[in-house]
Amino acid sequence: MRERKDIVAWLTDMDGVLVHENHPLPGAQELIAQWNRNGTEYLVLTNNSIYTPRDLVARLRASGLDVPENRIWTSALATADFLASQKPAGSAYVIGEAGIITALHERGYIMTDRDPDFVVIGETRTYSFEQITTAIRLIAAGARFIATNPDPTGPSADGILPATGAIAALVTAATGRKPYIVGKPNPMMFRSALNRIGAHSETTGMIGDRMDTDIVAGMEAGLHTVLVLTGISTRQNIEVFPFRATEVLEGVFELVDGWTPDLNGDVEAPELP
Repeated sequence: MRERKDIVAWLTDMDGVLVHENHPLPGAQELIAQWNRNGTEYLVLTNNSIYTPRDLVARLRASGLDVPENRIWTSALATADFLASQKPAGSAYVIGEAGIITALHERGYIMTDRDPDFVVIGETRTYSFEQITTAIRLIAAGARFIATNPDPTGPSADGILPATGAIAALVTAATGRKPYIVGKPNPMMFRSALNRIGAHSETTGMIGDRMDTDIVAGMEAGLHTVLVLTGISTRQNIEVFPFRATEVLEGVFELVDGWTPDLNGDVEAPELP
């Protein structure tokens, strides 16, 4: 059986693992620095398809984390990677923002509303009735239906917002067609990430805070899975799932060499050299 010492590459979720509400979680900065220092291959994953990797680098830096642009892997990048493998230099009608549009352009795709090969629904804050109507008509006419991720809602300062999964469900109700979803929990996203860094599933770990996306997809992709309790999961609610993570940790600080808890149960991260 694989143990943590056998892992030479890492995939990690972002929200609830490295950051929470634009603040770094204990040990996140130290873990990234440790990976950079040791030459460890890693990628930071997110199902959010709104932002480009450059945008996310800036957001993480504002939160106190220094992650290189080539270490970011989004559902938008995974979707573009998948479509390029299915139909190189194809065409798509896209409901989404810079993340997915830029990713598709960089893979040679044309954005069009005239007989596209695919209709792609991603994350956006500006869904319109006209866009959704166009997507429905194109899918009914034969375009293949893709969604970047299944998340039905997203957070905002004022409460939850409808997200990709909710809009995709609306289109499904109108067309009778279900999308192929590339992002987590589809292990396809992890396999494309492994290809990006030249890693193998047998020696790669996945760190996440959700059993129903990060852990199940990591397990199905054949990875060593690490659930951290700094996000949505608790030791109580993970018991309802019929599968288990390889490890359950209080936070990523437990992956930092030389970490110790102080007397109050907080983390004293080791000083970086």
